[in-house]
Amino acid sequence: MKTILTALSATLISFAAGTAAFASVQPIPGSITYDDANVQLEKAPAGSTFFHTFSNGDGRDVREVYKVNADKSVSLVSRSISNAS
Repeated sequence: MKTILTALSATLISFAAGTAAFASVQPIPGSITYDDANVQLEKAPAGSTFFHTFSNGDGRDVREVYKVNADKSVSLVSRSISNAS
């Protein structure tokens, strides 16, 4: 029974890790990191987050959250789009 639980746990962890990579937020036009832009922040501490807000062209506002990495590059963490148009 313990072997079955261990195998099931390993399978679930592998699935979750694969799903997280698949579900990552991709940049869109207007995103700071769109078109493979290499953004480096000199004074922001690693691990900090910041917001970027822009209009997506159809009258809706896009709000993105970025995280500062240890090498001072930034990663897109999440995005929300307003419903108003």
